[in-house]
Amino acid sequence: MRICVNASPAVHHIAGLGRYTQELMAALLAVDSENEYVAFYNRPSEAQIDPPLDQLPHLTTDLATKPWRMSALLAHFARIPQDRLFPEVDLFHATDHLLPRLTRVKSVFTLHDLVFQFYPHTHKTLNRWFLTLMMPRFLRAADAVIAVSEHTKGDAVRTYGMDEAKIAVIYEGVSERFHRRAPDAIAAVRQKYSLPDRFILSVGTIEPRKNLTSLLEAYHALRNEESEYRLVLVGKKGWLYTGFFRRIHELGLEDEIVFPGFVPDEDLPAIYSAADLFVFPSLYEGFGLPVLEALACGTPVIASNASSVPEVAGDSALLVDPSSVEALVHDMRAVLNNTELRQDLQARGPKQAAKFSWQRAARETLDVYSSLLGS
Repeated sequence: MRICVNASPAVHHIAGLGRYTQELMAALLAVDSENEYVAFYNRPSEAQIDPPLDQLPHLTTDLATKPWRMSALLAHFARIPQDRLFPEVDLFHATDHLLPRLTRVKSVFTLHDLVFQFYPHTHKTLNRWFLTLMMPRFLRAADAVIAVSEHTKGDAVRTYGMDEAKIAVIYEGVSERFHRRAPDAIAAVRQKYSLPDRFILSVGTIEPRKNLTSLLEAYHALRNEESEYRLVLVGKKGWLYTGFFRRIHELGLEDEIVFPGFVPDEDLPAIYSAADLFVFPSLYEGFGLPVLEALACGTPVIASNASSVPEVAGDSALLVDPSSVEALVHDMRAVLNNTELRQDLQARGPKQAAKFSWQRAARETLDVYSSLLGS
């Protein structure tokens, strides 16, 4: 089989979608020596291609993201095949919620989430419009769909009436580099990113569905009794974040929060290891990869009890209603002040994370490919 995977999220480093695509493709290449893989991406002049993807043959389009989306939209509505973009390809795997119109090439579509349906205010207008219009069409057109959690599969079945048999649930994994790091590695990242001695950590793009404003409120409520802790928020600005930064100013927390911005993957394990507590109060996640990474590093975790996050966290984190600042304050206080609870969570985390691997995800994805191509 000649399999083409949309590597655009990986080569343009698009947060969680980029991590999924990079890790899955690397694992596929490691476990599959029978098939040929091709990387597809748009905007090739801006691509930053990391190993092992840089060794693959590639197909590209010069279109920027919005024109590329519009070309797919028009192709679906006008019933114009786009197979010519994928010469000699047997199967195309769409990884970023965009599926070209294909009539001869088999297709697999990874559904990460339907947040635009359930929390429309957390998306920019054009993005919400595009996904609302095209998602049901993409899901119908795909020969097979991969959902990254049971919750995401359930959302697709309930929202679009999809046949459950068409959807394979394949959990994401956690890279082997995510483990508790030695004191010297922790000291190095502490110096590199000017991290405080004691801190509460959250990782993710700064956007409304991450519910970081509730974390601000909870942190502010704890400041008088837990004054030695600062708040570290790792991740780049996404969209609709002005209200979040305005609230920081209103609460007078400008000097209490550290913003390292985007952090390369190689530095993240040591940052997780340096944190006293990891908090992830997201309103909605298709999977929730930062939770898994923090667990793997043995960091105590408080996470949302909503959407797919409980599937990832299991019984290895404290799960909290993301709409309740009071509940968040209560659990943060409990972890920071209870040594026995903190040590229990630290021990449980790596055991839970060990249940997820990119190698397994790759083998299960390869099974989906094979089922479509009869091999």
